[in-house]
Amino acid sequence: MRFSKSLLPLAILSFIFSITSAQQVPMYSQYIMNGFLVNPSFAGRDGYTTVTLTTREQWVGLNYSPATYAASFQTRLLKNSYISKATSVRKKLVRPTKGGKVGLGGYIFSDYNGIMRRTGFEAAYSYHISMGQTGGFPNDLAFGLALTVYQFAINTTDQLLYNVDDPLLNNYDRSVFIPDFNFGASFTTAKYYAGFAMTNILRGSLLFADTTDTKRTELGNFYLTGGIKIPINNDFTLEPSAFIKSSDMLFKSIQMDLTARVYYKEDYWAGLSYRTGDAIIAMVGLKYDRFHFGYAVDFTLTQIRKQSFGSHELTLAVKFGESARRYRWINAY
Repeated sequence: MRFSKSLLPLAILSFIFSITSAQQVPMYSQYIMNGFLVNPSFAGRDGYTTVTLTTREQWVGLNYSPATYAASFQTRLLKNSYISKATSVRKKLVRPTKGGKVGLGGYIFSDYNGIMRRTGFEAAYSYHISMGQTGGFPNDLAFGLALTVYQFAINTTDQLLYNVDDPLLNNYDRSVFIPDFNFGASFTTAKYYAGFAMTNILRGSLLFADTTDTKRTELGNFYLTGGIKIPINNDFTLEPSAFIKSSDMLFKSIQMDLTARVYYKEDYWAGLSYRTGDAIIAMVGLKYDRFHFGYAVDFTLTQIRKQSFGSHELTLAVKFGESARRYRWINAY
């Protein structure tokens, strides 16, 4: 009986988190604002130098519910980049040999999921290929590769577990370090974009500080994203988009976010999303000068709604660089 009680919380958590592909990676409702977090090829896509803070509290009011905090940076190595103007690097470094084709990015994150915690960083490199222009704007084909390193730890210090001496838990190290790689590809025009990404290419097969030699696996995750901008009039634009997520569990774990956002002069936006089998999401945002602010609230559709106050996500982005310089790099091709 004692052994069964110690496994009960784990069984409940496993059942809950299986709804979202075992929740082995963070979930974001505002993926449109910072697609770089799920696809490394988006690094430097718009030519700005961008710093973004994201915080997400899932199922607020439910003890040990998932929470994610991330701070990211991304830029495009342009000949006339903001970084080149704002720093005193040597001239030969101001003019990168790739002539605006290279994007760089990185972020640090901390993701809590019940008794599990992942804390680490990701560094991304993207390569952009010009595919001509549409209406004076570039068509951009990009590929990205990212190195991610994180600590996977199990929290046994509080009262979530009935028995911290559970033999199942003690077969694993309480803390290990896992390096892995993510890959992404995308195609972007002035009117639409599409992207594909995959995470955990090594499936967590490299472990440091592993003393038990216990077989364990990390799921590989796959993402498809796409959206199109439809002008309504001179002031309003409609942007329907989709975010499809899956994992090595294939069709058992497919989940879609179907989203429609309306922009007013690109300075204000509002939208609704439907996440299959999970939630309805309302989002609003605004742009003021170089600051971009977004807020999303998930209204849960599952039985968890009776025990929580929904999920809340805040995003703040600061973009450096003049809008006119975003596309100067096309002259370098």
